[in-house]
Amino acid sequence: MKTLQVELGKRSYPIYIGSDLLNKSDIFKSHIKSKQVIIVSNVIIAPLYLNKILNNLLEYEVQTVILPDGEQFKTLEYVTQIFDKLLTNKFGRDSTLIALGGGVIGDMGGFAAACYQRGIAFLQIPTTLLAQVDSSVGGKTGVNHPLGKNMIGAFYQPQCVIADADVLNTLDNRQLSAGLAEVIKYGLIRDIVFFEWLENNVSKLLDRDKQALAYAIEQSCINKAEIVSEDETETGVRATLNLGHTFGHAIETGIGYGNYLHGEAVAIGTCQAADLSRRLGWLTDVDVNRIIALFKKCNLPTIPPTQLNTNQFLELMAVDKKNVNGKIRLILLNKLGSATLPIEVENELIVQTLENYGKN
Repeated sequence: MKTLQVELGKRSYPIYIGSDLLNKSDIFKSHIKSKQVIIVSNVIIAPLYLNKILNNLLEYEVQTVILPDGEQFKTLEYVTQIFDKLLTNKFGRDSTLIALGGGVIGDMGGFAAACYQRGIAFLQIPTTLLAQVDSSVGGKTGVNHPLGKNMIGAFYQPQCVIADADVLNTLDNRQLSAGLAEVIKYGLIRDIVFFEWLENNVSKLLDRDKQALAYAIEQSCINKAEIVSEDETETGVRATLNLGHTFGHAIETGIGYGNYLHGEAVAIGTCQAADLSRRLGWLTDVDVNRIIALFKKCNLPTIPPTQLNTNQFLELMAVDKKNVNGKIRLILLNKLGSATLPIEVENELIVQTLENYGKN
C-alpha cells in the first residue's frame, strides 16, 4: 500500500492506493469516530463490494442507501433518499458516510455529507478508474441540473480516499477507457513525461496490467493532490483540471446525462480544446494528432455528436462555472504538458472549432 497526502492544513487527508484494501478494517476504523455509519452505493457496486465493507464494520450501527446507477440519477431527488435515511435513523453530527462507487456516488455522497446537519464526516471508496484518479480526490461534490452539469454542489473534503486497485477487475472495458481520459489529462496539463509514458503503455493499461495500472493511478493522484493542495477552491491552477470539460459538459447536458460517460465526453472535449489551441498557434498539427491518437488507442470517442449544432453548443458552454460576466472561458494548451488558466477566446475561433473540428 502507498499513502499520498492531500495537504490542506486541518482538512488534510490520506489517499490509500493498493490491493486488498477493502479488507483492511484498521483503515476504516481509524477514520470513523462514532458508531453511526451510512453507506451509499448503487445497484451495480453494492452486490460486488458492500459485504466486504460491512465485514469491517460489525460493531457499528450501519445503514445503507442503494441508488440506481447512472449520471441521469445524479440529482437532488436521489440525494434526498440519503437525507431521508439519515433523518429516519436519527443520525447525529458525529456520524460517518461512506461513498462506495464511481464518480456519481462519490459526488452525491459527498454532497449529502456536506449538507446534512451542515457537515458530517465521509470516506471515499472509488470503484472506477475515473473516480480513483480524479473525482474522489479534491472535495468536489454535487449534483446535476437539467440546465447544467455539477452546477449545484460544495467543496467538502473526505476523511480519506481508499483506492483499491482490485476493484478494477470487475470494471467493464468501456468504464476503464473512460477513466483513462482523465489520466491522459494530467499528462497534457502538467506532466509531459507521464503523457509520453502513456503513449508507450496504453496496451498494458487496457490489458489491466497491475503494475501499469498502479503506476497510472499513483501518478494521477500525485498530480491531483499537488494541485488541490495549492488551490483547494479552484481560484487558480486547479481550474486546469477542467481541460476539455467545458466542451465535454456541453455534450453530456445536450445529449442527455448518461448517454456519454463522463470520460468519453471529456475525451471529445479535450480534442476540441486541442484543436482550438492549434487555431491560436500554440499547438502544431503533430501535437494535436498525438493527442487524438492517444485517445483513440484508449478506445475513446474523439468526434463530437452530430445532434448538437453550433448554437446549441455555445448555449450549453455558456453555463459553466469558469465563465465570468457571461463570457465563455476555457482551459487550453499552450504546449503539450502545459495548460493555460481560464481564458476568454474570440467567439469566432470557438465557432471555427465547433463547425470544423472532426468534419474534414
